[in-house]
Amino acid sequence: MHNSQFSIHNSQFIQVQATRLEKINRLVQKELSEIFRLETAKTNGVLISVSHVRVSPDLSVARVHLSIFPSEKGAEMISNINANATAIRYDLSQRLRYQLRRTPELTFYIDDSLDYIEHIDQLLKK
Repeated sequence: MHNSQFSIHNSQFIQVQATRLEKINRLVQKELSEIFRLETAKTNGVLISVSHVRVSPDLSVARVHLSIFPSEKGAEMISNINANATAIRYDLSQRLRYQLRRTPELTFYIDDSLDYIEHIDQLLKK
């Protein structure tokens, strides 16, 4: 195989991998959103949404960014969620058992982009 043919095949392989990873990101985001929707129905006045998910290329770790409203409860909620990451991963694995061979480890982070946008908006109004 010529070098140029190899690079074409290699770039096609990378594109397929990236597309597959993006599908897995969306799948994990969708299922976690449903898990959090069911759980937050039990809590009064706290909304949690999954803003985005980034799964590592080897599918071992997923970085999950959560938007929490009201934002004052964000730090408390994120620490509770990280303390329960094993149980959340188990729930996720039950939902994904026919789509993924193994469920990634979950780490949760606060997505404070809405707070940042609001802050910028306040600065612009001055």
